[in-house]
This record gives sequence, C-alpha cells and structure tokens, in this order.
Amino acid sequence: MNKDEKTRRIAVVGFGPRGLGALEALADCMADRDLALAVDMYDANAARGAGPNFDPDETPLCLLNIPNRDINIRPPGFSKLGGFTDWSGPDCDPDAFPPRAELGRYLRARSADLLGRDSPEITPVAGEVERITRDGSRWRIETAQGTSAVYDEVLLTLGQPPVSPDDQLAEWRDHAARTTARLAGAYPAKTLIGEAANWTGHTVAIRGIALSFFDVLRALTAAQNGSFEDGCYTPSGQEPARILPFSLDGKPPFPKPATEEIDAWFDPVDAETTAFETAMATASQSDPDTARHLITTALTPVASRILKTQGADPTGVSDWLDTEWSDPGSQETGDTFETLRHGIALAEGTAPLTIGYTLGQIWRKWQNQVRAGYNPATTPPDTAKIIVGFDEGMKRYSYGPPVSAAREMLAVIDAGLIDLDFAAGPDIDLTDEGWTLTSGAGTAEVSVMIDAVLPPPDPASVTAPLIRDLMDRGMLATIDEGLSANTAADGGLIDADGQDQPGLCLLGRLALGSVIAVDSLHDCFGEASRRWACGVCDRLSG
Repeated sequence: MNKDEKTRRIAVVGFGPRGLGALEALADCMADRDLALAVDMYDANAARGAGPNFDPDETPLCLLNIPNRDINIRPPGFSKLGGFTDWSGPDCDPDAFPPRAELGRYLRARSADLLGRDSPEITPVAGEVERITRDGSRWRIETAQGTSAVYDEVLLTLGQPPVSPDDQLAEWRDHAARTTARLAGAYPAKTLIGEAANWTGHTVAIRGIALSFFDVLRALTAAQNGSFEDGCYTPSGQEPARILPFSLDGKPPFPKPATEEIDAWFDPVDAETTAFETAMATASQSDPDTARHLITTALTPVASRILKTQGADPTGVSDWLDTEWSDPGSQETGDTFETLRHGIALAEGTAPLTIGYTLGQIWRKWQNQVRAGYNPATTPPDTAKIIVGFDEGMKRYSYGPPVSAAREMLAVIDAGLIDLDFAAGPDIDLTDEGWTLTSGAGTAEVSVMIDAVLPPPDPASVTAPLIRDLMDRGMLATIDEGLSANTAADGGLIDADGQDQPGLCLLGRLALGSVIAVDSLHDCFGEASRRWACGVCDRLSG
C-alpha cells in the first residue's frame, strides 16, 4: 500500500484560535503513532489561527480582558515559539492588558509554525462549506463554490457564526434602511472608528454595557483624537456630543484586580481546589438541587476565609449564593455610576471586599476546574441549565474588563460626554431621524445606535447555511431549550435521535450546555481540544 492509500483525511471548518488549538493537539497526539493524516482547513479569513476576534490588523484600542500574567496558552511541545509573554519580549508588563491584535499576531505566528510541519500535512482551503453528508462510513463536504471532497473526520470550529437579529435589532435594521437613522455594529472596530468620524456633534446610543462597550467607547473617544491622561479625558471636539449607554439593568461589569498582589488575595489553597474539583465533577452528573448544594458548599468556606483574611465581613456567603442561583445580579443594588465607582475601588483594593466580588474572582481562578468537572460529563439538561446559568451570571465578575477601561469610562463621564440617565432599560421609540430614549429622567433624541451585544450561542438563530442544513436534517440538535448543540466529551455531534455520528465533531460556543465556559481563550487550547484529537487518533489508528 502506498503512502496516499494509507493517508487518512480530515477537514477542519473554521481556523480561529479553537481550530488552531485542535490541530496543535492533533499534531501532539499523533506524534508517537504510525498515522499519516492530511488536513484540509476551510476558512476564508486571512488571519489564520487568530480569527476575527483577534484580527492582527484590528485597532490596538481593542484590549483583551486578561492581563499578560494570566495568558497561559502554552505552545505544544513541537513549537519553535515560547509562550505569549516570552514572545512579547522582556518589556512585557505582567499587569498590562494587551491589545487583542497583539495576541492575534502571536496566534498567527503559532499557526505559521504549525503549517510549516510535515505532519500532519495541512492545506488551507478558501471554500465556504454549505453541506456535510454521509458518504458510506465517511463524510462528504460540499462548498458554495461547487467543490466536493470526502473525509474520514470533520471538525467544526466555527466560533460565533452570523445569526438572525433579535426582534429589537431586526426592527432597528429595517428602520435604518428606510430612514436617516444610522445603525452600526461594534466590530470590526476599525470600521466603527471610520464611521464615527462622521458623528461629531451627534447623540449616539450604545446598546450593551458589557466588554464590547469599552471597545466602542474608545472608538468614539481616543480614536477620534481625544486623550486619556492622569485619570482625565480631554476631548478633541471630534467626538459625539453625547453618548448614551444602556442595557437591561444598566450595570457595567466589575473590573479585574488591578495588580498581581491584589489578585493573589483570591487564590484558593490546594486543598480547597481539590475539594472543588470533586464537587464539580459530582455536581455535573447530579440533579439540580444536589448540584447547587455541592457547588455552594465548595465555594462558601473559600470565600469566607478570604473575606476574613482581608478584614471584610465573612458572614452570609451561603445566603448570597442561594440568591445568585435563582436571581443572578439582583444583589447589586447601586445604579450605573455607583456600580462603576465601586467596581474600580474593589479592583484597586481601596474598598472592603464584597461577597460577590470575592466569589467572582474565585470562580475565575477555578475556570479550568469547572471545565474539567463539567465538560467530559453527560450532564442532565435541567442541571446543565442551572450550572451554565450560574457561570453566565458570574461573568459580570469573572470576565470583567481591565480596571483601566473602567477608569476611562469614569473619565468620559466626568468630561460630560457620557450621560447615564438612560442606562437602565429605557423605553425606545422609532423616529424619522433615529430613536427616542425615555426614562424617568426624561427623553433623548438619538441619531446613531451602536449594537454592542454579543448574541447568545443559539444554533437555531445561526444563519450560516451549513448549520441551518445540519439542524434541518437533525444532525445537529440542541440539548434542550436555552442550551446549544448536544455533543459527546470528544466533541462528537449527537443527532436529534440521540445517536452518535462518528467522525463528525463540533467544538466551541455552539456546544454551550454540553460544555461550559467556552468563551475563554484558554478553553481553545485546553482539554476539549485534546479529547477531540486523541479521539481522532484512536478512531483512525484502528
């Protein structure tokens, strides 16, 4: 048998960080096996390994929400590169939050390193995959360009594909198409910066006050030649006259600890981490009440210890968690401005620790343990909903922005450009020129609306032809209402009849519920990718 006859063929659809992490894991897993693999990598994005979220050509004003000290995406053993901070050079500030584009350049370098290897043999393919069908024991891929090829294995790593807009956004899009109202997206930020150059003197509303809001704010201020210095913002005169952020509750996320020293306050000890690992693994296979109890019991003594050590009140942690499970976010009662100021003080260590902030930082530090206990398990749907919901709610702490971004927001408020009167769930009406926002403080006429809300990973709302076709044929099925694709521990898609589909796999956001904490960069290079890669090697070595 010649080499071509022995070579097994794999297709990877999507080559952002998760596709890169999966193929690096595959190269590692096959290193000690007599296995010849050829990989076709389908992705039209030129930023291989980085994807649109970490586009190397994006503006440096878009920052990661992870400081350099916490970027731990170690390269595979075969790599010629070091870790991100090694690659960044000796001047890398451990407390700085680097531009996403800088990380993108690093990921592109890792991609080039991988593509330069002889094994596996990887060939980039620019075609857009529209359909995947069974072809005997293999899988046939058909593209929009009319090409077709057959593979032993197919992996989908699609990130966040385009989705149908929610009812509000759909109405706004139609409105903007028929009037002079202007509707813009947060990304690409360099496109938004160009559009914003025409909004001098306008009133601009921003839908969403989460992580993307801070990138949008810089696009409207620093990118328009304003300057931040010594905690103040000096306008250039080219900004909008008025910026109105809003969300359902009007509360910005809490920033991460400002320094490594403050961050260390929240470190669990080894025995606490071991106890949580056991609790998380058991909770993931339990009924909802048992899962809540196990996770609460593991978190409570850790938070109580840290609060007491830092001179804060250690009582009430269990009660706080009981409320959080059922009504996330309801225990922060301050308005937008109070929440922003308090979050900055907590991150700087100048305010007494709160139960929520402390638990949020512990939960952040245990993200790997959360995934390790949850992702390989087959979690009952009702339990999946409550654990995923808890994790999503805790993101207001665990996925917070750099404290510098929160300070910038405060500085723009102090400069009189941000108006918070409409921040918490305003009524919104359409006008011939744009929108009218109404709150208890009055009304505001808006000519520009920016959507800074990340859509949820709901496969049913995805407009990409491939996902629509897989769902229509029952090959991709959701676990339950409110959850995403049903997958096995190695990413294998489970169809609408509950049957495995050997060799057809999916990793990432569109599997939320089968897996957890999927929005983390570290997850792209973690055990989920390794389980997929080892599964491929096991199946194709047989």
